[in-house]
Amino acid sequence: MVEDKVVVAAEEVEKGNNLRAESWDEFVGQKKLRQSLDIAIKAAKNRKEPLEHILFYGPPGLGKTTLAHLVAKSMGVSIRVTSGPAIERAADLASILSNLQEGDVLFIDEIHRLNKTVEETLYPAMEDYVLDVILGKGPTARSLRLELAKFTLIGATTRVGLLAAPLRDRFGVIHRLSFYDDEELKNIVANAANKLEFKLDDQGCLEVAKRSRRTARVALKLLRRVRDYVEVHGVKQADREMVLKALKLLEVDELGLDEIDRKLLKAVIEKHGGGPVGVETLAALINEDVMTIKDVYEPFLMQIGLLKRTSRGRMVTEESYRHLGMKIKRVK
Repeated sequence: MVEDKVVVAAEEVEKGNNLRAESWDEFVGQKKLRQSLDIAIKAAKNRKEPLEHILFYGPPGLGKTTLAHLVAKSMGVSIRVTSGPAIERAADLASILSNLQEGDVLFIDEIHRLNKTVEETLYPAMEDYVLDVILGKGPTARSLRLELAKFTLIGATTRVGLLAAPLRDRFGVIHRLSFYDDEELKNIVANAANKLEFKLDDQGCLEVAKRSRRTARVALKLLRRVRDYVEVHGVKQADREMVLKALKLLEVDELGLDEIDRKLLKAVIEKHGGGPVGVETLAALINEDVMTIKDVYEPFLMQIGLLKRTSRGRMVTEESYRHLGMKIKRVK
């Protein structure tokens, strides 16, 4: 049942939520986005109306789910959590929508993966807070319009270009999440270490931050692994040296590149002379899914200037050769 899927999804979020920011004061970064949301929230509360529908987009791990929870908390309403793939039929969506209370937030992660039938059912719900239900089949079929409680839909996607224009246009507030800088990530790591009651000095926090791919989720993942390493070695307080030892074991280098990043760059260099090479060919070379390369690896590698995307395919930069310690053969 879809109700079970929603509950399970919510439980999964909560299990990984112990390190999430629980208030706006705890949330680090995304300054302009937060300012815009603050105005929208205050305006809606002053008018005693639900928030307009919100769309968050950007690379994974930047805080879209956390922001959805903070928005609901600020509005003093409940949040229901699900994902695009979990809503398989229009009836599934109808079940979720009909159980929302006035002002509630419905958070749909991976909203670009909604199927067309479900998406079209969502249009009148977003626009007029109604649900059109077809009763019966064939010539005797009739349409029944059900009134819904006024709610706020918050959608999250890593692939905003895949959203149909009619769906995208129904969001009143659209925000792109940006990568974090080292100082922001250092603060995120320090806050999380405090929650974990894990003693990590300032330089240790900074070293984790610098290797976190400018992504909050990666920073928290690395922090947990560093904590494991430190606890196993019986150290009460971790410093930069201990962090470096732990990250070396994880094969995370000084730029935050892991084994797959380096494998990807080396494939372009060794098999295709630095590029260009098509992403499908590249995926086959490193045995990774095309969408994983596009969504997870490419954004960061392009952000730090190691990879560029051209009309002819992917190419490495001279900086890639230098970072990998390889002789420059050809970079167009």
